Order: sequence, then structure tokens, then C-alpha cells
Amino acid sequence: MSQLINIDEEYRQWVLGVCGRFRNSQIKAAVSVNNALIEFYWELGKDIVDMNLEKKYGTGTMNAISQDLRRNLPGVKGLSPINMYYTKRFYTSYNQLFVKFPQVVEKFGEDGIKQILFSIPWGHHRYIIDKFSENPQRAFYYVLQTHINGWSRAVLLNMVELDSQEPLGKAISNFELTLPDTQSDLAQEITKDPYTFDFAAVTQPYHENELKKALENNISQFLLELGSGFAYMGREYRLVVGDTEQFIDLLFYNTQIRSYVVIEVKVTKFKPGDIGQLGTYVSAVNHQLKGEHDNPTIGLLICKDKDTVLAQYALESTSQPIGISEYELSKLFPENFKGTLPSIEDIENEIKDK
Repeated sequence: MSQLINIDEEYRQWVLGVCGRFRNSQIKAAVSVNNALIEFYWELGKDIVDMNLEKKYGTGTMNAISQDLRRNLPGVKGLSPINMYYTKRFYTSYNQLFVKFPQVVEKFGEDGIKQILFSIPWGHHRYIIDKFSENPQRAFYYVLQTHINGWSRAVLLNMVELDSQEPLGKAISNFELTLPDTQSDLAQEITKDPYTFDFAAVTQPYHENELKKALENNISQFLLELGSGFAYMGREYRLVVGDTEQFIDLLFYNTQIRSYVVIEVKVTKFKPGDIGQLGTYVSAVNHQLKGEHDNPTIGLLICKDKDTVLAQYALESTSQPIGISEYELSKLFPENFKGTLPSIEDIENEIKDK
């Protein structure tokens, strides 16, 4: 065995450098092979869908495809019948990003999305597909986080489990797709669903103006509800847009995410038009208040109730970062007022009838 490594430090460092370069080459080769394999699965799934093979040949088609491929590619792994189903689901799930989620395409580009998808191991994909095949946005979020952070499969499993127990913020939002990666998680952390306003002393019949007044009078508690880092900018904050005046219900600035936060409060059930109104306010703040070093303005809609599917569709129609949360009506009233006020059921029925 050579002793040069023990007597010549320069030579020793050179040997260690050569070994390091070799290991890096191994990693690059493994990554390249993985990317090529996932791209192959993508194209395979695409062919199965585009050629309509299952409809054309009926039950047992995946078994037949698997047998024919293995017969012509002896010794190649990953061609089992179950994997044929996964390649189809892999393509059909993520292809929806290009069809239904223009925000994702705008942020990453079609090639960028594919590069991210092809960058993580197939075992990760199979797990994510099992969990989120009906929710391609959420699925792509975990693909992206795995790509960025280099998560092992064990870490991925734990992160998904942790998220299902203690989500960053339960409010429906499009922050993951409309904000920079470093901002989206923090933005989600400031959202809750539902918000509880048990501090708000609402003593008259329930109206939107009364709720807004209660929020203003109890702003310090409201900031605690939202989280740390908030600076109160104003209630009914006036902006001039073109030839008209617009008034934002509540405007904050968050020092943690370096963003303005526009909040609109609705006493009724969520309506798609609410997104257009809030999106206009967000855009106006970006143009008139946002500074050079500020991040994009965030919108938060707090409403009485929401249809989750309708809310999700509405969010897909906008490129502005917006979250939608509910509030709990029953906690708006302190205990000592409940005896003198209409019942919650009466109030909710009144609202529904409007």
C-alpha cells in the first residue's frame, strides 16, 4: 500500500479531492438516471392516456402492457402492472397543472414544472400520488418541497403526517402558487380557519359595520389572533383608484414576511365576486403602497361560511395571493350579552334571508 498519502500533505489533499469529485460524479449520474426514468414514466403514462388503451382493450389492459414491455425489455425493473397504473395516474394528475392551474405554469413554466417533477425519486411520487392524486396543487407542493429540501422518503412521510395534524394554516389559499417559496409558508402561517372573535363585544343586531367596529376597537387582540409581526395601518383605509375611492376594511403590514396584508370581512357566505373585489384592492396596494423591498401584497377574506370547492375554483381564477377563512359567529358575543340578544340561529337565518 502506498505511503505517499502519509508523507506528502499536498498529495493527500489531491487524492481526497479526486475521491470527492468521483462521488459527486456518482451523485450526478444517479440524478441523471432518475430524471430520465421519471421522464420515461411520464411519457409512458401520457401514451396510455392519449392512445386510450384501457377503453380500447378493456379489462386487463395494464397487465397486457406490462407483459409485452417486460417481454421486449427483459431484466428491466419497474414494468409491473401496478406501476403501469401509477404511470397513468402520475401523468393524469400533474397534467392538470397545465390545464387547470395557470398560476403554476406562470410561476414555474411548463419546462420548469417537468424538471421539478422529474427530479425526485419514483418511490416519493408513488406515495404522493396515493395521498393527493385528486389534489394536484397539494401534490405538486410536496414534490416541490422534496426537490428544494432534498427530503428522503421517510422525511416526506413525516412531513405529510405532520401537515395533516397541524397544518401551517387551514385557510384555503393560493399562496404556494402565487408567492415566492420563502414567502408562501410564512404567509400561510398567518392564516387560520376559522378565526375566533370572542373578544369582540357586539351588542346590537349583527351587521357588517358592527363587526368591523369591534375589530377596530379590539385591534391588539385581533393582532394576536393573526400572529406576530403585524403593524396596524388602518380601518376603512382609503385608496384612490382611477376616478373612484376604494376603502379597504383593514390594512396591516407584516414585518416577518415584509408584505402588506389586505383584509376584507363579509357577514355572508363566500361569493366568487368577493375574490375580484379583494384582488383589486391587493393590486392597488401593490401599485400605490408597496415599496421596492416589499414582497407582494397578500389578501385575506374572512367570511361567514364557504363552499370549499367553489372557493378553490375562485382562487384558481386569480394570480393574486389570496386566502379565504371563516369566522365563528357563536364566539362573537361575550357570555353576559347572550341572554339579551337574538339567538345565533335567528341571526344566521336573518343573514341567509338577505
